[in-house]
Amino acid sequence: MSKMAAEGGGKEMNEIKSQFSTREGAYKLLTHSEYSRPNRVPFNSQGSNPVRVSFVNVNDQSGNGERICFNVGRELYFYIYKGVRKAADLSKPIDKRIYKGTQPTCHDFNHLTATAESVSLLVGFSAGQVQLIDPIKKETSKLFNEERLIDKSRVTCVKWVPGSESLFLVAHSSGSMYLYNVEHTCGTTAPHYQLLKQGESYAVHTCKSKSTRNPLLKWTVGEGALNEFSFSPDGKFLACVSQDGFLRVFNFDAVELHGTMKSYFGGLLCVCWSPDGKYIVAGGEDDLVTVWSFADCRVIARGHGHKSWVSVVAFDHYTTSVEESEPMEFSGSDEDFQDQMHSGRERANSTQSRLSKRNSTDSRPVSVTYRFGSVGQDTQLCLWDLTEDILFPHLPLSRTRTHTNVMNAGGSEGSGSLPAPLPRSNSLPHSAANSKSTASDNPIATGVSKFATLSLHDRKERHPDKDHKRNHSMGHISSKSSDKLNLLAKTKTDPAKTLGTPLCPRMEDVPLLEPLICKKIAHERLTVLIFLEDCIVTACQEGFICTWARPGKVGLLSSQNQANSPSGTVV
Repeated sequence: MSKMAAEGGGKEMNEIKSQFSTREGAYKLLTHSEYSRPNRVPFNSQGSNPVRVSFVNVNDQSGNGERICFNVGRELYFYIYKGVRKAADLSKPIDKRIYKGTQPTCHDFNHLTATAESVSLLVGFSAGQVQLIDPIKKETSKLFNEERLIDKSRVTCVKWVPGSESLFLVAHSSGSMYLYNVEHTCGTTAPHYQLLKQGESYAVHTCKSKSTRNPLLKWTVGEGALNEFSFSPDGKFLACVSQDGFLRVFNFDAVELHGTMKSYFGGLLCVCWSPDGKYIVAGGEDDLVTVWSFADCRVIARGHGHKSWVSVVAFDHYTTSVEESEPMEFSGSDEDFQDQMHSGRERANSTQSRLSKRNSTDSRPVSVTYRFGSVGQDTQLCLWDLTEDILFPHLPLSRTRTHTNVMNAGGSEGSGSLPAPLPRSNSLPHSAANSKSTASDNPIATGVSKFATLSLHDRKERHPDKDHKRNHSMGHISSKSSDKLNLLAKTKTDPAKTLGTPLCPRMEDVPLLEPLICKKIAHERLTVLIFLEDCIVTACQEGFICTWARPGKVGLLSSQNQANSPSGTVV
């Protein structure tokens, strides 16, 4: 495996790659940086839940602050992550847990509260419970849905609400999502709900009780499992993908549907946002990656490279670039740049406003390239570029200086609609690693907190113009009703009815992207893809977490503090 297989037919096509090259250079698998169970034996994954990986930076003084958590079968591990700098030492996990009767399915760190002495890790389980643990203090502080009175189905996705130290959101294979507060109990009886708002294929309920209890909200979304959700970079919007094949994007605090998209066929399994919040990429059982414009609420491209279901999509904001003819002031160290990015959102927003004014004749030419990646059950990694010929096909490309990392502020209004059909391209967007944010950057924490204390009456008075008179279908609950509106809503989700509409354009009506690279990198189906500053992290169902050094990043010294929180430049 130390030698790259030649590109060609026959046996070589099935050889697992240990390096690949793009326009930036060569990415190389670091075999000594592989994380797994301590015995390094491949896990027999038959019937088990997907291996997942979560990262957190605890900002310790040694410059080695990166921590990794991963689940394999019934086991959960927590290690110091040494990345490209040093070989992994699997004999010394900081914490290891083995569960009986249920398996961990997903997890998420609270980046706001993490320190070298304490981290808050949420873990979702196959039987529906959610555990809050501190793997540094080795404490188990709380268990939510312990008696499974709230939901008995598997937890598919759990995430802290951006900017909040106490609120978190949990999705289940039942098709429901629940908003919790770590400070509140779940009660000793099943919750009683009161309808707050409903629209086409979704309903949101508050919990009726004399004292505040979990869940604060129950969302019922679509039909079948809710497979994954993702918060927008500014924390204001929530993208959900479901087994019914729909992407649904909500204004999270206002509890309103912003837009929808339908897969070509089958369920959607994964979703991510571009660093600027302008585009969403989803993948699933149609073997495609689909790029959706947030501003225009429509599909702008599809990518075909996988031969089986797409399990993860993610943007790489370290390789996303904006080009402009008037250079921005960018000089100094990475730390300086990070400070500029933390406090200088105006400049990033000005870049986005330049992008949004792309149709204006008097604006300076601006060019953007997004990089994203995908992994699938076909054991392949694909990298894609979403470039200006797809985003703005009616305008000439600019060939000017490239600047990086200016795409991680909140999104602005997008540019106008794109004419169809559009040409083939090998470019497409990619997913960004979540950067830390403060409550002041992200108003959603205070917004949801206020909302959680509002009565239904107060809420309706606040949004009198937003009580939608659309078809009030309540997701999969509607299947039990013979209401004409619900029947009408159900006909809309018929694949034969959606194909060829804006919900699901025909293949020939949108650009078909081709991957920059498409490489077989594992023996088993891939379940993880995370872009870090120095490397790409992938994992497969056998329980092996692999580190791919970015070009020029092999064997870096720890004195370079490469474990610091992400802020680096393109390599």
